[in-house]
Amino acid sequence: MKKTILVLPGDGIGPEVIKQTLRVLDVIDTDHAFHITHGLIGGAAYDQYQQHFPTQTEQLCHQADAILFGSVGGPVEQSHHNKWQDCERNSILALRQTLNLAINMRPAKLYPALQDISPLKNQRLAGCEEILIIRELLGDIYFGEHRQYNHNELRFASDLATYNEQQIRKAAEYAFQAARLRNSKVTSVDKANVLATSKLWRTVVSEVALEYPDVLLEHMLVDNCAMQLILNPAQFGVIVTANLFGDILSDAASALPGSLGMMPSASFGANGIGLYEPSGGSAPDIAGQNTANPMAQILSLALLLRHSFAMTAQATQIENAIEHVLKAGFRTVDIYDEGYNLVSCSEFTDQVIHALTL
Repeated sequence: MKKTILVLPGDGIGPEVIKQTLRVLDVIDTDHAFHITHGLIGGAAYDQYQQHFPTQTEQLCHQADAILFGSVGGPVEQSHHNKWQDCERNSILALRQTLNLAINMRPAKLYPALQDISPLKNQRLAGCEEILIIRELLGDIYFGEHRQYNHNELRFASDLATYNEQQIRKAAEYAFQAARLRNSKVTSVDKANVLATSKLWRTVVSEVALEYPDVLLEHMLVDNCAMQLILNPAQFGVIVTANLFGDILSDAASALPGSLGMMPSASFGANGIGLYEPSGGSAPDIAGQNTANPMAQILSLALLLRHSFAMTAQATQIENAIEHVLKAGFRTVDIYDEGYNLVSCSEFTDQVIHALTL
């Protein structure tokens, strides 16, 4: 039976990089093992259904074995329009809740061919190959109560952050299991000197650590972690942290290799469906220009093949092809430097496909 991959291109550069990624899948899927379906989400869905996450798309999600997601959202200056207002909350956050996608993994890989474009000096990067950030995805401030109100002629706003121990335990267990395949070290990041949620986080992670005596646990405050990512990124193997901190730290880690456009991600839930997407946003300012970097989306496909379908060899083929293209000197504009070959989104994919067929 063919496995079903649901494709949700979304908005901005999403449709462009998804289109190129499906070209790569066509080359990999020589046995025609996949059935591809398409759905609408975000602003693209609002245009047709006046909803960011319509029932039609939700039904497609439940019928899929894996989801390849692009991006959602529009220009910031248009965020007050109905099409874009609360677009991310009503689409990707709703999707995570619907599918119970509790765990997010974001690998930040440093490519030797791109070392010179990193904002860090080479000696800062010594010994650092990849940092894996495990982010809890269904708790914290994003899913708590949100209020705006007036009191005594002043405007107020509040966002409630909540966690329960089961949510924390899931993230911690995934991180410790991942660390066993890496450097056997987990850095748990919190703000336990101030926040009640972080105090519970640290307690539960410490309890989980007792079940993994072969893995070293280190606790680190989030402000220190942000600094250490810049000063000494090689000290990190697996970072596990809460939803808000994970969102911020993973974007910070993406700067180490030189561009958010190279950072894929995967989200997992109890029902077995995985969702795979670039870590970056919809970049509406460059949409339709064929200049976006397709790496993060293509690497998300590699994660999909590896984690949802156990197609490790094919996933490795894609990753190796991208490294080959980078070593050959092809660059999209976000990672371009003088002396290299500047290529478009589709031209970069041409080179990846060529490398896959060598």
